Amino acid sequence: MKVVLKKNTPMEYQCSEAYKILRTNILFCGSQIKTICLTSCLPNEGKSTVSFNMALSFAASGKKVIFIDADLRRSTILGKFIVDQEVLGLSQYLSGQASIDHIIYDTNIEGLDMIFTGPIPPNPSELLSGENFNFLLQCLKELYDYVIIDTPPLGSVIDSAIVSKNSDGTILVISSNDTSSKLMAKVKGQLEQMDCRILGTVLNKVKSNRDYYGNYNKKYIKYASK
Repeated sequence: MKVVLKKNTPMEYQCSEAYKILRTNILFCGSQIKTICLTSCLPNEGKSTVSFNMALSFAASGKKVIFIDADLRRSTILGKFIVDQEVLGLSQYLSGQASIDHIIYDTNIEGLDMIFTGPIPPNPSELLSGENFNFLLQCLKELYDYVIIDTPPLGSVIDSAIVSKNSDGTILVISSNDTSSKLMAKVKGQLEQMDCRILGTVLNKVKSNRDYYGNYNKKYIKYASK
């Protein structure tokens, strides 16, 4: 089944260029980086918006991309699409109620496919830590150039660390002036404890200075490879 992305307000030039820079930096991380998990420290840091726009940016560059909405506790991604029938999602696959073929949806964006969350399960962490999720990622790596995974904030629940462990790399989205350095260090430590590869950070919600042309990208999103 094909789902249709609702018409969005066109992205400002500065923002569009920032995502291109983010995309380029990920490319320089190496061809072995195919499954990328995005998380944040707290809710409302813009993690889902950044991860989805990153997937759109890769698709626009000619890559074959699938976006997995793995925020099984509070998803916002399905609301971006026009859907006229019931959607089977990740939670139904992980619990054995649906096959992989039944949860992958084509979109009207060339190069972009989607896996939505499905119904909210009572045991998200247990489902994500099972063999079904790892098997899903291995299958998708064979079919797509990039697998972008949106996950819950790691400062709230452990789900992201579980997903990160099975991913090739993790990006931490941080909202400017909203997240303490102590919490960032704690989240970074959690990822390192799980032996996750941290690709870098995206500094989000930074006021742009339109007059400062030379550094416009740094004023909106900052990406630091590691």
